[in-house]
Amino acid sequence: MSHPASPTETDPASTRPASTAAPGTPAALGRILRRRVLAPGEALTFAALKLRLIGLPTGLGSTGLGAAGWALIAVAAVLGGLLRFVRLGDPHALVFDETYYVKDAYSMLQSGYERSWPDNANPAFIAGHPQLQNTPEYVVHPPVGKWLIAFGMWLFGSDNGFGWRFSAAAIGTLSIVLIGLAAWLLFRSRVLAGLAALLLAIDGHHLVMSRTGLLDIFLSFFLLAAFVALLLDRDDGRRRLARRLSDAAADGLGTVTAGRPALLETGPFLGLRPWRLLAGILIGLALGTKWSALSFVVVFGLMTLLWDLNARRLAGIQHWIRAGIVKDGLLAFVAIVPVAAVTYLFTWTGWFLSGDAWDRQWAAQNPSTTWSWIPASLRSLWHYHLTAYQFHQGLSAEHPYQASAWTWLVMGRPTSFYYESPTGPVSGCDVQNCSSAILSVGNPLIWWTAALALIVLLFWWIGRRDWRAGAILAGVAAGYLPWFLYPERTTFFFYAVSFEPFLVLGLTMVAGRVLATPRTADDGTVPAARRRWGIVVIGVFVAAALLLTAFFLPIWTAEVIPYEQWRLRMWMPSWI
Repeated sequence: MSHPASPTETDPASTRPASTAAPGTPAALGRILRRRVLAPGEALTFAALKLRLIGLPTGLGSTGLGAAGWALIAVAAVLGGLLRFVRLGDPHALVFDETYYVKDAYSMLQSGYERSWPDNANPAFIAGHPQLQNTPEYVVHPPVGKWLIAFGMWLFGSDNGFGWRFSAAAIGTLSIVLIGLAAWLLFRSRVLAGLAALLLAIDGHHLVMSRTGLLDIFLSFFLLAAFVALLLDRDDGRRRLARRLSDAAADGLGTVTAGRPALLETGPFLGLRPWRLLAGILIGLALGTKWSALSFVVVFGLMTLLWDLNARRLAGIQHWIRAGIVKDGLLAFVAIVPVAAVTYLFTWTGWFLSGDAWDRQWAAQNPSTTWSWIPASLRSLWHYHLTAYQFHQGLSAEHPYQASAWTWLVMGRPTSFYYESPTGPVSGCDVQNCSSAILSVGNPLIWWTAALALIVLLFWWIGRRDWRAGAILAGVAAGYLPWFLYPERTTFFFYAVSFEPFLVLGLTMVAGRVLATPRTADDGTVPAARRRWGIVVIGVFVAAALLLTAFFLPIWTAEVIPYEQWRLRMWMPSWI
């Protein structure tokens, strides 16, 4: 029996004959790597199956990200943390939609649900004299993000911007670590893990969202964390498959029918997998932040199922489609959909425990004989969700900074969160006309090259069947494409932060190809001259991105600068 290697999973260099070596040793792995066809006994060893299903990390004998990889990610996280936390309390104002979410968070901190505010409540709130009323408030977003904002206010107070922005900055900084881990799991390169972390750390769009008390940075974090959990599950599931197949083969189970072991008809059950359960919880938390995470439930669910189907195919299982659906797909559904739904319901605990939150008593006021078997609290929550959905469907009010999804990748209309024109001379501005602004525009070099990288990834996914390109494109598609279904809805560019980490991962993948050019030498190594050119190109790119971050930083962090300096940073008329 032979098992031809998949070009997307391993990259055997030749078909040189094997030498004797102990199974699982670097020498044995090297022999397997060099050969395209293995003997039946060798093909079902754990080393051969693991190599076929997972591939190698950075090199033979490498065991993980290691101290060097974590150090690179840590440096990026420290830099990103400084950018996010320094002057976090400025401006001392409720910027853009903080006027809703910060006050809602304060309300939830007081009573567990959202209560109403009088007109013009912001000045009193900013001054530390909140005028929270006793009547419930109708809101259309779930509670998780607001609970997280409330956590920062509980720690540092509700009368200062640092308190109501702390959680966003902390989650944004943790996202830098997460994307580094995602890059490692995708590319098995410490350098690319550090590069992905650095690019996210210095991008202005992610930075602005991390310095503002809005919901979207929390949505982005939970979705990225779920993606990382599914990547870990991919390795764990394939490792389980390799181990169970190799153990069964070693025990001589199920040999042979028409030359094929019966074990390879459908393969083993792999059971409920902890990383996949964690992904379900994280997706539930994302849904509990914003409903736009719903598309990720579908896309991530299909993605992880396709990974399992391909794993069984690569392992040599004959009925891999049927086996993948029955033995993996059903358990994957249980681990993701019901778990996410239960987690989502749990996020409404404050609403359930209240007696007078919005629509809390709707079922009691509208009794039903048809649905009486459903608990009144769930019927009330369903009605609440129905009205909120209708609100979102009909949201088409004009806004000066609304932006069609067609313009997001090129940052055609970034959202202005804050703008003031202090009269000078003032601190930081020694001229008469000054500006203080927060514009959710990304680092142009990062965003525009990432948009181009998506085209390259599309070719790699279709032409080379590269699963990594497909996974990244799936994340972008889940966060981006659904917005095209609602062309009349009022949308904003900052919604793109939900899929921005996947843009960065796509750019990192292309950068990895530049750094490690195609193998052309006889020994399979990268020519030194071409590698040097790759290092130079990526080095220049990173240096230019850092310079642009320094250039745009004032309009990301509300620094007071001369008006002419602000105008110099408005590269497009649509940015104003």
